[in-house]
Amino acid sequence: MRFMHPFRFTPSWILSRRVSSFQRFFELGQEESASPFLDARAKRISRNIALKSAVASAILLGMSWFFRFYIAEPFWPIPLSFVYLLAGTPFLIAAVDDVLVRHDVNIDVLNTSAAFGALAIGSPMEGALLLVLFTLAASLEDLVTLKAKSTLCAINEIAPTKAYVVESGGQLLERAVDDVKVGETIAVRAGEVVPLDGVVRKGQASVSMAHMTGESRPLFVGVSQAIASGARILDGSIEVEVQVTGHDSTVTKLIGLITRAHSSKPKLSQTFDRYGRIYAMCVIGITFFLMVFFPLVLNIPFYGDEGGVVRAISFLITASPCALILAVPITYLSALGASARKGAILKGSMILDRVRVCGAVAFDKTGTLTEGRLEVEKVLALTGGSTMSDEKVLSYAASVERHAVHPVARAIVDAFSLKQLPLLDVDHVQVIPGEGVLGTIHDDGKEISIFIGGMEGALRRLGEGDEEARRLAGAEQADGKVVAAVVIQNRELFLFVLSDTIRIGSADVVNELKGLGKQVVMLTGDHAESAQRIGASLGIDEVCSALLPEQKVEFVAALSRERGVLMVGDGINDAPALSRATVGVSMGQLSSAAAREASDVVLLNNDLAVIPWLFGKSVQTRRIVIQNLVIACAAILIGTTSSLQGILPLWVAVTIHEGSTLIVGVNALRLLTLGAAKK
Repeated sequence: MRFMHPFRFTPSWILSRRVSSFQRFFELGQEESASPFLDARAKRISRNIALKSAVASAILLGMSWFFRFYIAEPFWPIPLSFVYLLAGTPFLIAAVDDVLVRHDVNIDVLNTSAAFGALAIGSPMEGALLLVLFTLAASLEDLVTLKAKSTLCAINEIAPTKAYVVESGGQLLERAVDDVKVGETIAVRAGEVVPLDGVVRKGQASVSMAHMTGESRPLFVGVSQAIASGARILDGSIEVEVQVTGHDSTVTKLIGLITRAHSSKPKLSQTFDRYGRIYAMCVIGITFFLMVFFPLVLNIPFYGDEGGVVRAISFLITASPCALILAVPITYLSALGASARKGAILKGSMILDRVRVCGAVAFDKTGTLTEGRLEVEKVLALTGGSTMSDEKVLSYAASVERHAVHPVARAIVDAFSLKQLPLLDVDHVQVIPGEGVLGTIHDDGKEISIFIGGMEGALRRLGEGDEEARRLAGAEQADGKVVAAVVIQNRELFLFVLSDTIRIGSADVVNELKGLGKQVVMLTGDHAESAQRIGASLGIDEVCSALLPEQKVEFVAALSRERGVLMVGDGINDAPALSRATVGVSMGQLSSAAAREASDVVLLNNDLAVIPWLFGKSVQTRRIVIQNLVIACAAILIGTTSSLQGILPLWVAVTIHEGSTLIVGVNALRLLTLGAAKK
């Protein structure tokens, strides 16, 4: 029977999906149990394999100790040998590979030498205890790392690998996400996740982004609205025209951000990595020196419980900086995981250090402190004797403005949608650049001409200059409002007053930041009256208005040099300032691509409350790093001093060494559950 390749008759789209899942597994550095090469049963067995191995080794060590002292002394080496086989073999293979293949003497080689050195001097129980504790510490490190990557794994799990492409005739063809091209249309039904970014071309639905941003409130999407990959359809079905390929989708970029954040290292970790090899070689060299120094110079026996070899091996064990090496990266990984859960993706561990030293916070106004979306506040009748109701004026205006794309037009149409008023037929729609929109409405068999636009264009159509209308419009604009004039039949003049609403919770965030001792600044290109009104209502310390993009950059650069600044923005014009700030923060759902690329932190759910939380978490991270370093250094100092004096038995030295490693790991895990510090 001829051998048949397993992929030989596999459809191309299935093969593409498999290749994509393999590639994603290797890129994300996931646990072995998540490997696409394993079936479901193998995945269950391999899950947390390091921890299972550590527990099994601990049980075997307990059995050996029990046999030796209580039941059957001749049999105690049997379970002990399995401890060395189960826990020691992986460490020994890795150490041999490091020394002989990589020509590297590192901390892992140091630890392995300590364990098998104990065996060599006739202390197999102590060596086995060291291996068990090594395995427990390694499994704890893996658990902390995976816990910190939980957000990444969760996002990866919901990222679709296939899409249903709408063919001519309405037929659906299943295809791998990476094979879908820009411009093609895909169908997404209720319960499914949108696989690629695009624009809705047919249908409407409620979508949830809770699994990605933490925002529990569903969003409504309809025709011509943009939708991001990762959105889960709650009800309805839509057809989406693909705007980007799978490699550039929102989910893929988000996974890339988190992966880079976890792979980056803070300065302390980089320092330890740089000097780790030197430290390991020095400790091993000192160990051999002490083996000779104690017997020859101090007349201490070479062998024996308090002999030179035992003391040197005890020194080797306690001087191994497992806890010291683990103290910093595990803490920062936990902090990154906690931040991701909160909806803040940091592009590196070192950003937490930069957040901590920022003495000022600069906010862009539109789309950051405010919603960035105009809303109709009121309708004013500026010609006397008009009997037309506000609802009728709104219905006329919305009927014409639905043909325009200006933010004012969008606000009027949205106001119409809220009131559920009937739209009217419109003919001869004409968009006049710089002035407004002109159209003819059919209402009850009558043709009514409508103009919507600026005040000057409206007054020209009335055929008269109205200083009172100019004064009212100017007063509203001075108060930071946006106005649009509506002329009906060239006889009646109405004024729409619109405003950009303040984002809910902005004032609380500003007060919380000021309570932390931070200077709060607002930067905007809007005119002074509007900016001052928003700034005063929020209690902002300093308001800088009418700024050009280059002026924003200059201001942020000066503030960065003076006291460090965290800048929050969302627009393309904010990107230069975000890149120049000590820490740049972009609003994930609203930000332009340029702002997201230039920023150091992306707020997935646009929640400004995360900003003061980040300040607290950065302080808390620093505090736990210091605690871990003190614990690790104290364990090394106490252990090495006592072992050189022969005070501590070998098993106590082992317990001190690995016990400190376990304590450091558990202490770092607290960052995943603790609330951010207030000071």
